[in-house]
Amino acid sequence: MHRRLLPPLLFLLMITSACARDDATDDTAAANDMSESDVDVSAADIPPADPPDAGSAEPSGPDLTEATFNIRGTLRQLYIWNAPVESAMEVVGPDGTLLAAGQTDDYGSLVIRDLAPASDLTVRVKDAPENRATEVRIMSEADLAPDPELYASQPLQAGNNYITMRDGTQLHVFVSLPGPVEDGPYPTVVNYSGYSPGQPGQTLSDVVEPFCEDFPVLCDVPSYGAGIFVGLMGYASVGINMRGTGCSDGAYDFFEPLQLMDGYDIVEIVARQDWVKHNKVGMVGLSYPGIAQLFTAKTQPPSLSAITPMSVLADSASSTLAPGGIFNDGFALEWIENVLDRAKPYGHGWIQDVIDSGDLKCEEHQKLHGQLVDVVAKALANPYYTEEVAAPLDPSSWADEITVPVYLTGQWQDEQTGPHFAALLDKFTSSPDARFTVTNGVHVDGFTPQIMMEWKTFLDFYVAKQVPRLDPLVRDLVPLFYSTFSGVALELPENRYAAYEDYDIALADYQAELPLRVIWESGGLPDGPGAPEGTLETYHSAWPVPETIARRWYFQPDGTLGDSPPTETAGASTYEHDAAAGLRTTLPNGGIADIAPSWQFPSSAPGKAIIFDSAPLTEDLVMLGHGSVDLWFQSTSSDADIEVMITEVRPDGKEMLVQAGWLRASHRTLRDDATDLRPVKTHLKEDASPLPEGQWEKVRVEVMPFGHIFRAGSSLRVIIDTPGDSTARWFFILDDQPDGTLQSVAHNANYPSSILLPIIPDITIEPGLPDCTLRGQPCRDYEAYENTPKQ
Repeated sequence: MHRRLLPPLLFLLMITSACARDDATDDTAAANDMSESDVDVSAADIPPADPPDAGSAEPSGPDLTEATFNIRGTLRQLYIWNAPVESAMEVVGPDGTLLAAGQTDDYGSLVIRDLAPASDLTVRVKDAPENRATEVRIMSEADLAPDPELYASQPLQAGNNYITMRDGTQLHVFVSLPGPVEDGPYPTVVNYSGYSPGQPGQTLSDVVEPFCEDFPVLCDVPSYGAGIFVGLMGYASVGINMRGTGCSDGAYDFFEPLQLMDGYDIVEIVARQDWVKHNKVGMVGLSYPGIAQLFTAKTQPPSLSAITPMSVLADSASSTLAPGGIFNDGFALEWIENVLDRAKPYGHGWIQDVIDSGDLKCEEHQKLHGQLVDVVAKALANPYYTEEVAAPLDPSSWADEITVPVYLTGQWQDEQTGPHFAALLDKFTSSPDARFTVTNGVHVDGFTPQIMMEWKTFLDFYVAKQVPRLDPLVRDLVPLFYSTFSGVALELPENRYAAYEDYDIALADYQAELPLRVIWESGGLPDGPGAPEGTLETYHSAWPVPETIARRWYFQPDGTLGDSPPTETAGASTYEHDAAAGLRTTLPNGGIADIAPSWQFPSSAPGKAIIFDSAPLTEDLVMLGHGSVDLWFQSTSSDADIEVMITEVRPDGKEMLVQAGWLRASHRTLRDDATDLRPVKTHLKEDASPLPEGQWEKVRVEVMPFGHIFRAGSSLRVIIDTPGDSTARWFFILDDQPDGTLQSVAHNANYPSSILLPIIPDITIEPGLPDCTLRGQPCRDYEAYENTPKQ
């Protein structure tokens, strides 16, 4: 069967299904968790688990004993399963000292964490001490050094597999090859997360079966969108469920050290397969599997060739979970809850089908899943930054340990992980080639043509190690797919290396290009309003852009913005705290990835905000970077949750949301590396302090990073209010304020509040105002606003 006969309808079915299942789309899914949805696979579609012994339920691990229960000592933890249910267990030292205790769950399982490394321990049932395991060992990092023999001894084949980690835990794997093994080796990528990357593949439709010889991925489709894209491009892909999720063994915790060790082991095991080209692998994935790439690359596995994290976060705590120190009770905590639900026994719908197909290992592995860590409770119990809890989950603090090429993408209005990914862009100092594509838009926009072509170019250079090539069939069918998916026939950009023949020359030219690519006004093209395609691209040498000019506007007593501080010696405005604001979003219904989302972006209510407008701009202003709103602030309460929104008031009478920033005023202490344009906070408990009663206090609110072109004739608007009405999926757990609490901002010669924003000079802009349809940026009719003077 000739692949040129592949009908467009087939391609559309294929891609639409994959994207609906993937970590890249699912605003309509009930769980709505970091863009991944489960698709149940019938038992008939699941081949027997591989390797051949995958049906065995024989427990594995170094600490097998004659006890009636199973036990495995691992990194500062102890796994117990098949013990008497709801029974007290004890860990006893060689001298008989009780070191730890806990109670098994209704599966007879218990995980005891935070144990000191030790040997010759006894683990026993408290009420039946004769039921005991002896010579149990709790291991340290040194005890669990990488093991090349372990990596070389585990062959993988297409379909379902299990691989054994250095502590004996087994992870569930799905391997997708683009052709027969004998036609390899193939460039190979890994997708690693707590979603469903290990879910067995499935055939989308009987229609595709005649084409499976040429496109095997069509009849064994991975559960993540990147897998089907790379499969069509001639790449192998390997999906692995994190420990404690899917059919993998163990118990889940959010990026615990064991997950990082597993990432290292995964890379080394996969890279040693005979069908892996160059015996090195890359990593792919958007959102959760994108973030997992950062953590895995931190461990520096020798066989990792490159990573391509998309739509990620820079800091789990202050950039997404608690922006500005205010807990995000919308997407952030919701996502954690949904990941935890799926990490519980049988949490994914497809798990039971796998077990019904005869995979007894998957069934055995469910027994430990109930011992997952309650990450929500852990997050709420840690409202401040700590070296112990927060720093390990803060990629911006250790991205300099990543030593492979990086291609990172992100969107300024990302409603899930947020726009703070940009805080990573200057941190990959040890990477030999760190490249970035940034744009306005939403979480799923990483999987759009304007980004995917560059993604493939990067993979071809650093994983396949070949001159970038693209099958004309894929190029021809992409517009048909996007026409069905979005209503606009978007095309992949041209392959600028199509004429090259020599790889080394092509790579040298690629590496000579500027690393930061900015796509402007995505959604603003007149022939495709709202579609993910920009009006302009610019290229820069670094982030922050070295040519940046910081421009300051001062708040004036009459509600305007001016270039100079006010001359009046007194003057301030006030607004009332709005306790309900934290529960309001800009998109209560509908899908944010739609071409025309059902935005709900109301104007500020009287007395609930303070607003300042500039005069109409006399020239285009291109802004790119972080910003700082420097407020002289006062409250009738001891603390305040502050939001600052920046909008563009356009000459057509529309007002467009550009970006926002948030801060709990008690978290206002600056870090040593804070700059004029980026007022980074410590978020340390010892630095937190209440607002002084009846006094003006300087409070600097960080405007999240953004890129936006303010057209000549537009005005810049700054809105200060209570957090809410500014994002599509972030809710805020606001500080409990008494009714009638008033927040005030001074704007006088003694206390000159202002905003500082990043201007990029010397960029030529095509004339004409784009439609008010930019991706992720809601519009409303402009309304004048009168501030309330402080009494």
